[in-house]
Amino acid sequence: MRDFCVNAPINSVSFGQVTLALLREIFSRGLEPCIFPIAEQIDLSSEDNVQEEFKSWLKSCIEKRHGKHRRDVPAIKLWHINGSLESVSEKQLLFTFHETDNCTEEEINICKNNKVVFSSAYSKKVFSEKGVDCNNIDLGFDSHNFKAKDGAYIKDKIVFNLCGKLEKRKNHAHVIRYWLKKYGNQKDYVLQIAVNNPFLKKEIFFQYLNEILEGKSYYNLNILPEMKKNSVYNDFLNSGNIILGMSGAEGWGLPEFQSTAIGKHSVILNATGYKQWANEENSTLVEPSGKQPIYDNTFFKEGGQFNQGNMYKFEEDAFIDGCEKAVEKFKANKINQEGLNIQKNFPISKTVDSLLEKIKDFE
Repeated sequence: MRDFCVNAPINSVSFGQVTLALLREIFSRGLEPCIFPIAEQIDLSSEDNVQEEFKSWLKSCIEKRHGKHRRDVPAIKLWHINGSLESVSEKQLLFTFHETDNCTEEEINICKNNKVVFSSAYSKKVFSEKGVDCNNIDLGFDSHNFKAKDGAYIKDKIVFNLCGKLEKRKNHAHVIRYWLKKYGNQKDYVLQIAVNNPFLKKEIFFQYLNEILEGKSYYNLNILPEMKKNSVYNDFLNSGNIILGMSGAEGWGLPEFQSTAIGKHSVILNATGYKQWANEENSTLVEPSGKQPIYDNTFFKEGGQFNQGNMYKFEEDAFIDGCEKAVEKFKANKINQEGLNIQKNFPISKTVDSLLEKIKDFE
């Protein structure tokens, strides 16, 4: 195994969660790469039961970077395209996520200056069609943080969960409105939403949420606060019966992926990154009805150098039909047996194997 280094965020948001899963696997193999935390930040606050050996290994790999690393050693960088022209190595493998159906000249140029792997075949196709030599590899299930737990959290109800940062791209407004129109104030159903967005001011977040609800209240709608520990988030995922994944532009869909993998039933939009892991056997698929511009003037701004293009949309009837089918599946079998197969089909070890195989191309 040739030397390599890792340049990635170590924090509690999705990129950081992927980084830590990869680093735990690298640690388990006895490898000791130099590690360059993006933004020089190290935040393990969301992690539960962190092994002291892992913490010591992480500290050692970070502290030695300036004294040991050489720029001819390949780097595995996990980051956004924006910010990846910069590199700690002459040989950088960029592992990145992209969501839209288009790529800009700036994104193309940055990718052409890296060896690039995306998290989905959808993104690979978007960039390949613009002349970028790239590949895609699958993410893996985080068995350290996510596990099935026995017991009903909300008894005698069918509980739907909705996750992800509140934004237009995730189609949250449509999902919430359509679900409440069908199931709102019905005693047999509950919708739990964990859509906190740390990049929005609290007043803006609640204003947007109130607009979605049109000022109405529902006794079977639970709006959950930020969950700062992975153990708490795991409890949340276990508290649901059906996970809703209807994002119109997704690089993978981590909460939906983890939920389905621990045996929850799922309603998933059959588009973009979801297609990497969701299929007719493990999920109830909803077909998109077309596309619309992704711009929201907050996270996606029209005319910018990055994140331009369209997202997928869906029809209300198709979504409700998916919910009804998922309810029937749950009634027939409370555990999604096909979903459990995700754990063995998508191990994090396979992701690390693929990344280490890719850096051999630099030899």
